[in-house]
Amino acid sequence: MQPLRRVGAAFVAAVGRLDKSLSPQDTLNRLGQHKWAPSDLIYVFQFTLATFWLFVMQVPIFIKLMIPLLYATALLIPFTSQFFLPAGPIFLYLLSFFSSKDIPMHYRPTPSVVLLPTLESVLYGANVSDILTRFTHPILDLLAWAPYGVGHYVIPFVVAAFLWLFRPKEVLHYWASAFGYMNLTGVLIQLVFPCAAPWYELIYGLTPADYTIRGSPGGLARIDKLFHSNGYTSAFSNSPLVFGAFPSLHAGSATMEALFISHFFPWTTKWVFGYASVLYWATMYLTHHYLVDVVGGSCLAVAFFFLLMPEELRGAAATAPPGGLGAASYRSKYEVYDLEEPRGRGGRGSALMRDAEAYDLEELSDRESDEEMDITFRSPVVPDGPASAVPLIKSGGGRASPVKKSHRHTASIASLIRSEERGEEGWSPIGGSFAFPPTPTRAQAQVAEDGKGARSS
Repeated sequence: MQPLRRVGAAFVAAVGRLDKSLSPQDTLNRLGQHKWAPSDLIYVFQFTLATFWLFVMQVPIFIKLMIPLLYATALLIPFTSQFFLPAGPIFLYLLSFFSSKDIPMHYRPTPSVVLLPTLESVLYGANVSDILTRFTHPILDLLAWAPYGVGHYVIPFVVAAFLWLFRPKEVLHYWASAFGYMNLTGVLIQLVFPCAAPWYELIYGLTPADYTIRGSPGGLARIDKLFHSNGYTSAFSNSPLVFGAFPSLHAGSATMEALFISHFFPWTTKWVFGYASVLYWATMYLTHHYLVDVVGGSCLAVAFFFLLMPEELRGAAATAPPGGLGAASYRSKYEVYDLEEPRGRGGRGSALMRDAEAYDLEELSDRESDEEMDITFRSPVVPDGPASAVPLIKSGGGRASPVKKSHRHTASIASLIRSEERGEEGWSPIGGSFAFPPTPTRAQAQVAEDGKGARSS
């Protein structure tokens, strides 16, 4: 339940950080104060490419007008613009993908059927994808379907949600930019260098291809049969980009997701790359890509991940929680006072929990406070204990008598502040022994009182 409470706390904090203004005037004021830079030319590229695809798109004119009108409205409202402006590359990728089917036939290059299998045989010594498809089983079908047919469409939203909850907003903007431009570049490559997938070779052999051929679900047809449906058959048969084998955007997306999660949540590295590895295999097992496609998509993701990474998100700053608190400067109370971290907070999953603790929220429940009391609120007075430490001192060596094992937080704040100086003055609460100043006798005290009285008179 504690992880769910932490996620809930992070969600409340993330909502609190949102700009909730609905006034377009606020957006116009910010636009007027914006200092333009050469990097802003990317918006000119986005506008030009979007205009081209709207011109090519074969839909009624009112739909062509509604798309830019709705997007412009979303940009004018501050509450929606904080999402729609960074997501511009992703929307441009989707527009390019779905509009590509409307490009006139005489402008399209001839699809290649033999290039990819030839490259795979030359580079890897065999047609690896063909080898992986020779043995099929319903269990393997389900194992391949989970990342390829479900995870590919769901995981990007999960990654975006976790970045929004547990990392600064700049990380989410970086995700939208890298993920969007990577997929957009992949679609443009597929349009310029169209290549047939392995399912084409299995169905048609190496006969020349043309754009009258419809897409195929490949191995996903077995999933349709298993679930008594035709969802994947219908979707892939009507795919707007039939000859888009190279590069594999399934592999590219999985690689991008693994790079982001491992960079900003390092303790998940082996798990996210394990997921990516399964998806690499699934693309070939389901006859949708050759190995060279997988390598090409992964290289594309790596290139955009590092080329677009802001300098401030490199190194230790990658694990900084939201709110501008740097990862290098943020330390838990256990690190500050050099105390042992309690059980339940350590381990690989504790990093995510410490991220949520950095938010300016009250404790989630009184139960957590009861389970573990902050050391700053501990009383130095032992209940039912002696009023003085003298009875605890041995008569011989001046060392304290053994006491029961104390609480695991064995030091108070006072004992950690300038302890060396206090040790030199004759006492130290964290030293090996307690040195007390000599107690004056009654006669000495009376003499001191008489001296004070004489001086005052």
